[in-house]
Amino acid sequence: MTKEENEKRLAYLKGIVSRLPEKPGSYQYYDENHTIIYVGKAKNLKARVSSYFHTEVDRYKTKVLVSKIHDISYTVVNTEEDALLLENSLIKKYNPRYNVLLKDGKTYPSICITNEYFPRIFKTRTINKKWGTYFGPYAHGIAMQAVLNLIKELYHPRTCNTAITKEGIESGKYKVCLDYHIKKCLGPCVGKQSAEDYQKNIQQAREILKGNTRQVLRNLKEEMLKLSEELRFEEADEVKRKYLALDHFVSRSEVVSHTINNVDVFSITSDEKMAFINYIHVSNGSINQSFTIEYKKKLNETDEELLQLGIIELRQRFKSDAKEIIVPETVDVELENVTFTIPQRGDKKTLLDLSIQNGKQYKLDRLKQAEKLNPEQKQTRLMKELQDKLHLPKLPYHIECFDNSNISGQDAVASCVVFKAMKPSKKDYKHFNIKTVEGPDDYASMKEVVHRRYTRLVNEEQPLPDLIIADGGKGQMEVIRQVIQDELNLDIPIAGLAKDDRHRTNELLYGFPPIHVALKTDSELFHVLTHIQDEVHRFAIEFHRNKRSKRALHSELDDIKGIGPKTRDELLNALKSVKKIREAELPTLSDIVGQAKAQIIYHHFHPTET
Repeated sequence: MTKEENEKRLAYLKGIVSRLPEKPGSYQYYDENHTIIYVGKAKNLKARVSSYFHTEVDRYKTKVLVSKIHDISYTVVNTEEDALLLENSLIKKYNPRYNVLLKDGKTYPSICITNEYFPRIFKTRTINKKWGTYFGPYAHGIAMQAVLNLIKELYHPRTCNTAITKEGIESGKYKVCLDYHIKKCLGPCVGKQSAEDYQKNIQQAREILKGNTRQVLRNLKEEMLKLSEELRFEEADEVKRKYLALDHFVSRSEVVSHTINNVDVFSITSDEKMAFINYIHVSNGSINQSFTIEYKKKLNETDEELLQLGIIELRQRFKSDAKEIIVPETVDVELENVTFTIPQRGDKKTLLDLSIQNGKQYKLDRLKQAEKLNPEQKQTRLMKELQDKLHLPKLPYHIECFDNSNISGQDAVASCVVFKAMKPSKKDYKHFNIKTVEGPDDYASMKEVVHRRYTRLVNEEQPLPDLIIADGGKGQMEVIRQVIQDELNLDIPIAGLAKDDRHRTNELLYGFPPIHVALKTDSELFHVLTHIQDEVHRFAIEFHRNKRSKRALHSELDDIKGIGPKTRDELLNALKSVKKIREAELPTLSDIVGQAKAQIIYHHFHPTET
């Protein structure tokens, strides 16, 4: 590979890394033949994968691996534990060259509930569905053991291996063991606990292992409160411990389920121009394939039509013979001996949600890639999003935002920042000294500034903004409306950005009377709007600070008769502050500016001395 080819390869890979989500998941590296050579897991995909491409990486084996990478793919999951399980599943299927071989053939442990008359509950690495129902696997043994211990404390399932039968109990065949005497078992083998009560406990244990803990937690909380009301605090504390243990440790894997085998999962994410179809294959309870394809729409094809095409193409591409296909909606496809399922809850619904999540992430990645090549596309998208949110008559290309700054009404100023195509246009920023308002009156100051700004723009026939944003709530918006609509008779949309008690932007307002406009705080549009707000605030504070500083200096030095700017600057450069100039002795001043000027300055600050 030439140097130019290698640089091109690294640039391509770093482009993929820059678009990776900051979410947990599994990542796969491919060689030049598109064969998987490494599978990894990550709590944060972007941070983990980017670490391979840092210049300071000094491990020889890592450098060799990076030199072989020609492409990267990934699968997003919801937890770090699921990322670990998915990594394990993919390593076993593909046996990548640079992964540690799983020579012992071990897998992560699961929890089994047997099919016996009085079922047992225990951990195991061996899966045989004839024995019972399996839950897991668990990537973290501590979490699994915590769940087992909790179930034992709550429901006391038997731990012996005795093959208990109804007839044996009735004939008195069995005897209680030590667990009964130390209250770890309720003695079902001798009829001390009924089969109905035992099965009821086992059913609740199943719900915990399935992750359906809400009712169990609710019951524990009610018991805890009841014991507290009865002043039985020690017992209440024990129930609280169980409640917290259940709340903290019970978790379910979304990428592995022993109840699902040889199943295909398809989902579709689309917009006006493109459709993205994600495919997940589950075999032996584990996800071992995740892939997304895209279609460019030409004839306004529906999601159903494109999903049909995707199902046929992907099953052929990956040679799938799954007898069940999970889909989000009805599809008009008939495949021999294949059942289509639209799940509403449970493990299959979880897998469908995971497929949808990966499809959306792939679409976002493609959008980021396109916008990186064409930055104007991103700006247009954000302007279109804001236009749709506020129902504006045209794209808000030109946006202006106002803010005031003063301290108890002193040195009152205001600022106007201008954004064009969602970017700061700093050459168009404006400062205003408040001229007609006495005291700290923000509304009156805003009214003056807005009137001056747009009267001038109209008189000079300059372009007006497509949107005005008030750095404040309903009050500021109303003041601007009075000037724009009532006084100047202009038709400019007005929005407001309000802040919460912690001075953080928390809502977008629009219309009269103003209404709240739904906007996700982690969206790109929200970040742009808060940037506008932060920028106008920064610009106003900066101007106010400069004005205040100039006034402070002027009052102390510039009013001294016979002392000009040059002498003032010499003093400040030498002594750094007006305070030190005031405290300086006459010889010190003489050394800096000469005896004659030193006398003038010294007597100005010490008029009582002769």
